[in-house]
Amino acid sequence: MSVPLTKGGNVSLSKQAPGLTAVTVGLGWEADAGYELDASALLCDASGKVLSDRHFVFFNNLSSPDGSVRHGGGSPAGGDDQRIDVDLTRVPAEVTKVVFPVSLYEGAARGQAFGQVRRAHIRVLDQEGGAELARYDLAAGGLSGETALVFGELYRHGAEWKFRAVGQGYASGLAGIAADYGVEILRETTDPDGSPAASGPDAGPAAYAPAPPAPMPTTPPPVPAPPAPPAPAVPVTPTPTLVSPLPPTVTAPPQPTRSPAMTCFFDPGHGPGTTSVHWYPQWGVPRPVQTCAECAQRVQTTAPPFYTPPQPMSPGYPQAQQGYPQQGYPAPQGDQQQGGRRFGTGALIGAGAAGLVGGALLNEAFDDDEPDVVINNYYEE
Repeated sequence: MSVPLTKGGNVSLSKQAPGLTAVTVGLGWEADAGYELDASALLCDASGKVLSDRHFVFFNNLSSPDGSVRHGGGSPAGGDDQRIDVDLTRVPAEVTKVVFPVSLYEGAARGQAFGQVRRAHIRVLDQEGGAELARYDLAAGGLSGETALVFGELYRHGAEWKFRAVGQGYASGLAGIAADYGVEILRETTDPDGSPAASGPDAGPAAYAPAPPAPMPTTPPPVPAPPAPPAPAVPVTPTPTLVSPLPPTVTAPPQPTRSPAMTCFFDPGHGPGTTSVHWYPQWGVPRPVQTCAECAQRVQTTAPPFYTPPQPMSPGYPQAQQGYPQQGYPAPQGDQQQGGRRFGTGALIGAGAAGLVGGALLNEAFDDDEPDVVINNYYEE
């Protein structure tokens, strides 16, 4: 037996038909020609929002993703204009209610509202036998400018399924329902005259049809000029970097030094001749010579004729003493002893004569700047 409901009333379908597994929700109305009404279903969770846009079932989406809710299309049957089947055993566990709204296609644009709909109802049938379990008839006098209306809803109550008569209208059409139930595809657009119009099922099938191609322009677009060919690459010769040469290094000439060959006149073994003195030879004229400092000291402190440094001799040959007594110096007394031998006065006179002859012969040799050999005279008995 069907239970009649008023706005806000509810009934337990599980108690009306124990073992109920599937129902059919029938919706109907009576309106003038030119009114197009569309029924739909929203599968909502505990927050009151649809699980996803695919859980919004209408004429362009006739089944929920799980197949538990199916739209029968626009074919009237049994006094109903449209029907929606619900398999209660297949409804996802997270779905707490199934809401059934009806909207006027282009109601705002056409100036239509539910106030001109003379009759409207929603009823629940047992799918197995077709028996009516509950019914809600919307009072025509209670509606005026609404363009969308929630007729009723199926909802869980513990282990039971119940039905409630809602009767809530929306003057903003299906866009208002979208705001309440979180359907993204239900959004308002603007008609050419500036009045708001709903998209989605409220806008009819055209809202979900592919957009028509844009009209071809009557004036062909200007043909862009072909790009100018790129200028040929001109090889760029790198400019050599001029590096100023470093100025030549000027080395100061070495200071003139005495020739290494300029050694001590009296004995080259003494080292370089660093001091210039006048030498009065035994034979010949005085001359300047270069001597070491020690020999220069001796020359400057010894009366002429200056001595010649002693030279090492072979054993058995005594070295004769050079020089003759000069004024102011004592002459040797008697015989002189040298090297362990005695020399008589006659021997000394003979030696002097021989020295005079030899000195004359060697005068030219002593005229050289630097003698290489020191000549010593030796006398024997």
